[in-house]
Amino acid sequence: MRFSDAFLDEIRQRLPISQVVGEHVIWDKRKSQPGRGDYWACCPFHGEKTPSFHADDRKGIYHCFGCGVTGDHFRFLTEKAGMSFPEAVEKLAGMAGVPMPARDEREEARDEARRSLYDVMEIAAKYFEAALVHNIGARARGYLFERGVSAQAQTRFRIGFAPDSRNGLKEHLAANGVTARDMVDTGLVASREGDPLTYDRFRNRVMFPIMDFRGRIIAFGGRALTPDVPAKYLNSPETELFKKRLTLYNGKDARAAARDGAPVIVVEGYLDVIAAVMAGFEGTVAPLGTALTEEHIQMLWRMSDGPILCFDGDAAGQRAAERAAGIVLPLLTPGKTVKIATLPEGLDPDDIIRQQGRDAFADVIDRARSLSDVVWSLETGGIVPETPEARAALEARLRERAGSIGDQSVRRHYMQAFDEKLTAFFQPVRHNRYDGQRGDTRRGDGQRGYGNRPAYGQPRATPRLVVSDTLRNSRILKPGRAADASPREAVILMSLVNHPALAESRLEALAGLEFSSPGGRKLFAALLDLVMADHDISGADLRAALGARGFGPDIEKMAGVLGRQGVWQSGAEIAPLDAETGLKHALALHYKSVQLNKDLKAAEMALGIDPSEETFERLRDIQNQITTVDGTEALIEGFGSLSGRAARSF
Repeated sequence: MRFSDAFLDEIRQRLPISQVVGEHVIWDKRKSQPGRGDYWACCPFHGEKTPSFHADDRKGIYHCFGCGVTGDHFRFLTEKAGMSFPEAVEKLAGMAGVPMPARDEREEARDEARRSLYDVMEIAAKYFEAALVHNIGARARGYLFERGVSAQAQTRFRIGFAPDSRNGLKEHLAANGVTARDMVDTGLVASREGDPLTYDRFRNRVMFPIMDFRGRIIAFGGRALTPDVPAKYLNSPETELFKKRLTLYNGKDARAAARDGAPVIVVEGYLDVIAAVMAGFEGTVAPLGTALTEEHIQMLWRMSDGPILCFDGDAAGQRAAERAAGIVLPLLTPGKTVKIATLPEGLDPDDIIRQQGRDAFADVIDRARSLSDVVWSLETGGIVPETPEARAALEARLRERAGSIGDQSVRRHYMQAFDEKLTAFFQPVRHNRYDGQRGDTRRGDGQRGYGNRPAYGQPRATPRLVVSDTLRNSRILKPGRAADASPREAVILMSLVNHPALAESRLEALAGLEFSSPGGRKLFAALLDLVMADHDISGADLRAALGARGFGPDIEKMAGVLGRQGVWQSGAEIAPLDAETGLKHALALHYKSVQLNKDLKAAEMALGIDPSEETFERLRDIQNQITTVDGTEALIEGFGSLSGRAARSF
């Protein structure tokens, strides 16, 4: 009976080789390190007094440095215990808890046929490799050079080139004795409906061989070199050899690296994997033309207890992270989880490594978050529900997430973790929002300050801060120096400078705020940086810290401009509620203005393409709306009364 490779691999993965060998040797306690899967003993194959026989659970092999014997689980029992191979398989399957397969003669015949298909794929790979180094592959080599794929990487990953020929590969395979049936069964040739003639599936593409966990080529991925093709990336179809749900690009080498302690990192594409591996992240893999599946997760867990999944920082990446969380949660078992790393928006691992270097990608990996934290962020969105009904809905959603976990123990701990977060999340954040005397922001100690700070002797609250990856990776968090800002931007900035609690309480909403002036963005970045470092920072302290960073003259200039225009609600002496009302109105107008200016650009482009009366009217309507927004004042009933102001400003 022939056993499938997948069956034998499952036994190897489930059963530590130290357990198999341990029935025949006594491990040396001084040299062995069980926590690392590293065991030493006197060799059972030759007499010795000093341990030179080594078993490595990570690699699943044994080796004697004295007599040179080496092998895996099955070879140990056949050579040491004298078992036949089927007997060794049966014994080890029982130890591993893997049921023995029933004999299937048809499956055995298919296995035999598959062995010949592996040979066909190897012939094709060598054809593509030869084409890449030939003159015909010059453009493909140029593309790889532009993408930073070195000659060493090309050799390691066996990258090739499929010439722009309808029958080049087909004729090469035929010349090497490959039948037409095998060409079709490997997916190397294709045909159109109603046309019996086959043709090369891959043409004018950079070719990436896809290997199984035993290092055999089972499929190809091709990247087009011209834009006028339906698919930029084209994978082999599913065949007897290739099942997308059961395959990971670079899976074999990543598994070996994981045994040596490398983190397992999941990225999106071939070039991301290649860039990461060549930068030293040997455990990097990618799914092939499909989102992560349950089978992928199980394969990853055989490689590592906590693989790291990388997702883009944009909305699509967040949706992908949510889908992955939905797949992983029901599968969780004690000790088996995933972490999620969020990439800077608009950049993939290949971009990060080429543009910013290895350390930048290492920082992304180091900041990967636990699955429970990611689920929490997905459900809260960084916003504290204000009504009891909304809070109850959040709690119900989190309980539903935890309830989807199949393992009872893990499910209980997730529920407990979410309950603890909810308790902290719904606690009051700040005391003494203001002391109740309208227009007065003096603290109980007689000193003037921002009214939501606790008086002397009261416990300092720890502000709640829910920072999403959008905020963490936003360009506005990059440091810089300030310059001029528009009047409306000055209102927003000065409100936050003088009343930093207004920034701390709405960090998530501010993350996507767009300033038209580079100076406004730079000052805003420094402001948020300081508020995130000290959630209770006062306006005076924030202003001093910004001054130390070189923004003092700009702050004074903005304050002077607003004072001359009669805009008072952003001042340091203004009551907190008036300052908050003014900021909300300024933000609303700012968001509206930004969107209208985007609409204006789109309308101008549309008018250039279609100079019709309808598009002209659309353009004029947007211009009128912009004029209206620019002239809008804060017509809010009672606005300013807390600060002793009757005028309706701004």
